[in-house]
Amino acid sequence: MTPNQGSETHDLDLTLMRAALAEAAAAARAGEVPIGAVVARDGAILAAARNRVLETGDPTAHAEILALRAAADRIGNYRLTGCDLYATVEPCLMCAGAIAHARIRRLVYGPPEPKFGGVESKVALGGLGLPHHLTVVSGVLADEGRELLQTFFRERR
Repeated sequence: MTPNQGSETHDLDLTLMRAALAEAAAAARAGEVPIGAVVARDGAILAAARNRVLETGDPTAHAEILALRAAADRIGNYRLTGCDLYATVEPCLMCAGAIAHARIRRLVYGPPEPKFGGVESKVALGGLGLPHHLTVVSGVLADEGRELLQTFFRERR
């Protein structure tokens, strides 16, 4: 698996990524690292979440993990077969593992995360021998996701 394998960006991807970016902006307003995530099935949002690590004191309270948990709760199954996850930045290794375990069909994210990225930057998720096919699309609204992160960290320095 490589980013953008067998898929292209569609208008629906842009709409769902904008919903994830709204979550990221809410995270920034709450003083959290501005990352947002959305889980959707058939174009409908099942769950949306933002980073809540500081708020909860939980190191696993990343946007992707929280969105996966909420979507699984909503459908009553931890296997989110047929669902897509939208993340405003490349998921970390922990989140990438959870995405694989949840059997997400398609991962769509914005910019790469060179320090902690667990999909293509630090680890090639496709080389891990996943039990199912995961399509990855990167670079969707990457400038917007990158700007949120850069602004957040610039204001803290």
